[in-house]
Order: sequence, then C-alpha cells, then structure tokens
Amino acid sequence: MTDRQTPGQHARSPFNAIRAIDYTVIFVRDMAAMRRFYEDVLAFPLSRELSPNWIEYGIGSNTLALARPSRTSGDAPTPAGSASLQLAFKVSAAEVDACADELVRQGVALVSPPTDQSFGHRTLFFRDPDGNLLEVYGEI
Repeated sequence: MTDRQTPGQHARSPFNAIRAIDYTVIFVRDMAAMRRFYEDVLAFPLSRELSPNWIEYGIGSNTLALARPSRTSGDAPTPAGSASLQLAFKVSAAEVDACADELVRQGVALVSPPTDQSFGHRTLFFRDPDGNLLEVYGEI
C-alpha cells in the first residue's frame, strides 16, 4: 500500500476491471423443487439448461443459475434449515404488493409482508424451497 492509498484500496489491481456481477449461482439441495419454484411461482424465464445439474434464468442483464454443488466444486450442500444466501429483486414500489399477493395465491408463506422501511424501501421477504431468503423491494 502506498502513502496515498487508504485501507482497502488496491492501485492497479486487475480486479478494478470488474464492472458487474454477471451471474449468481445457487447451490441447491432439491433441484426439482427449486426449479418448480423459480419457473412456476416466480415465473423466471428459463434461458438454458446445460444439464439436469445446471439451469439458468435470465433476469434483466444478469443470469441466475441453479446448480448441484458437485457441478463445479466438491462442497457439501448447505445444511437443511440454513439459508446460503439472500437475493433482492427490485421492482416498483406498487409492484411489491402485487408480488406479495401472487406469492400468497401460490401458497408461499411470507416471512415479512410488504412493509415501508425507514431507509426508503418497501420490502417483502419470503423463502425458496431450500430456505434461501428472498426479498422483493421497491424504492419509495
């Protein structure tokens, strides 16, 4: 670190070239249940299925992939009852309530119903079949 750098800065790091997260992978325990949830409940568009162990959905300019852990690593699946991640999906504030209504219609339990937060978001929280925490939010 040079004298002009603050902690956490890395001058001329090749990682400074990163401009976006291109895709996110959820390592799944139950591929069939997760696929039904993301395709049928959330209605995410399937972009491609590389194998029964790797499925991709197009969400805006990003890709969300469902994968069995052995596809890319030898990691054991996340233990039952443990969320391995939280994903936040951005919509308009008015659409948060419509999403909540659709989840309830589909039989999905809400962790937290649509709520206006002091930091300027209207939020909704629920879980996917593997227990991962999902959020739908809109700026208010």
